[in-house]
Amino acid sequence: MTTLTAPIPRSRIAAPATRPGPFAYTVGQVRLAMLLALFALLTLAVVGRIGWLAAAGAQANTPQRAMLGAGRADIVDRNGVPLARTIEAWSVGIHPAKVIGDKARLAVELNRLMPEKTVAQYRAILSSGRTFTYLRRRAMPELVAAVNALGEPGMALAREPERLYPQATLAAHVLGYLDFDGRGVTGMERLLDERLLQAGPGGAPVALSIDSRVQAALESELDFARVKHSAIGASGVIVDVRTGEVVAMASQPVYNPNRPGRTAPETLRNNMTQSVYELGSTFKPLTLANAIEHRVVTDLSKKWDASHALAIGRFRITDFKGENRPLTAVEMLVYSSNIVTARVADAVGAERQIALFRRLGFDRPPEIELKEKGWPLFPKDWGRATLLTTGYGHGIAVTPLHLASAYAALVNGGVMRPLSLLKRDPAHLPEGRRVFSEETSRTMRGLLRMVVIDGSGKNANVAGYRIGGKTGTADKNRGGRYGINARVSTFASAFPMDDPRYVVIVSLDEPRPTADTYGYATAGWTAAPIVGRLVPRIGPMLGVFPDVNREADIGHLIPLVWKPKRG
Repeated sequence: MTTLTAPIPRSRIAAPATRPGPFAYTVGQVRLAMLLALFALLTLAVVGRIGWLAAAGAQANTPQRAMLGAGRADIVDRNGVPLARTIEAWSVGIHPAKVIGDKARLAVELNRLMPEKTVAQYRAILSSGRTFTYLRRRAMPELVAAVNALGEPGMALAREPERLYPQATLAAHVLGYLDFDGRGVTGMERLLDERLLQAGPGGAPVALSIDSRVQAALESELDFARVKHSAIGASGVIVDVRTGEVVAMASQPVYNPNRPGRTAPETLRNNMTQSVYELGSTFKPLTLANAIEHRVVTDLSKKWDASHALAIGRFRITDFKGENRPLTAVEMLVYSSNIVTARVADAVGAERQIALFRRLGFDRPPEIELKEKGWPLFPKDWGRATLLTTGYGHGIAVTPLHLASAYAALVNGGVMRPLSLLKRDPAHLPEGRRVFSEETSRTMRGLLRMVVIDGSGKNANVAGYRIGGKTGTADKNRGGRYGINARVSTFASAFPMDDPRYVVIVSLDEPRPTADTYGYATAGWTAAPIVGRLVPRIGPMLGVFPDVNREADIGHLIPLVWKPKRG
């Protein structure tokens, strides 16, 4: 069989292959070189942008940078409740010089999403020529998504570590805050700086002695009293008298450590540990205890003359509400007699009074871990006038924390332990030092209870809690002169007095009288009621429950307080 094949058209016949000329090789090489150069430029651009963003972030100048806390372990309260944490948070920033869209329209959109700044303020930022500006720290994911949806390359969204104080203002003066570099500036953040950094995020948290529940109750009662009495400040502390642990410590007004840059400098001051005051009649139990220790007072029924003022040179010591008669040592505290206290201090003598104050640490900063501590104003000249007046808390100025430490020793059996803001192991408590005998401490517990039952501390009395304490009202010394209506009102207390567990010190700075205080701004009307409201709130939290069938040992003291017959 023969197969016929049609002839192939000339147009379909492929031309014979030819070798490329030298010009073709040159064009190919140029194109390849250009492509490699383009890739190199893109790589450099990416690397350069990463470096620029890192530098811009490091140079960002904003007060809120104090919230950064990269690499720090958590701080928790004694029950494990977080007080300070390092978290990974979103931040929203902008590179104004890199914005390619309509800046006027972008300003409107940013105001809609983040209304804390006006449209005009956003326009100013976008036109500033800055390399970088933070717009929002700790941004919610919803906001981040909305900003990303704007499609503006100049916007910067990033994850970064930040220090968060989840309880906001709670225990702010205890915790402190961080600086722009993420280092502790004040409080326990400062003290524990290296320890927290070494442990790092996710490391073992540091447990404080603070109980956040008790702390919240203390702060709320102080705030209520400060506002009610228009005081310029308030402070308080609750101390476990057996361990020396500080269960709560507060200074007001408060600040938010999440935003320290927005706080007035004076608000950052911890009045409990840094401010020194003449604490008035709260010193009287210390003077009497010293007299009992040295057997200057051996019989509480012995009467001391308070029928007239006590002269010291051209000055006269008087009583606020004088009984104008001889008083027993019990009545000295119940009626808060300056005259009798001065006479007792005179009998004790300067040498023994100075020794007591030094044993109590009144000549040096308070014993506690915080670095923010004030130096007391300890007298240099211990003439007779100084001896007599310091006996009732004038002429010597200490911090309220000094007083808390002294009262803990006064009621716990006489042993003073350094106070601590770190949770202590009950099996490894510091030994402490003895400043009063057990017998003196037992006697003083009964006397302090009498003050609350029959004396100026009545407004702190709560059925079943056996609270004892002493009021103190002292005029503020300004430039060597005592101010008019400028006083510090303090109530130093402990409970329950038959078996003391906690000391509570509260103080108001320049309180004002109210209608229900009958024109008085003294401690019995302003500070003592704080404790009366506080103890029933915190007692059950601390395992102390009211028991109306129990009482401190005061049976032998009751007859030593004279009461006028009624009717």
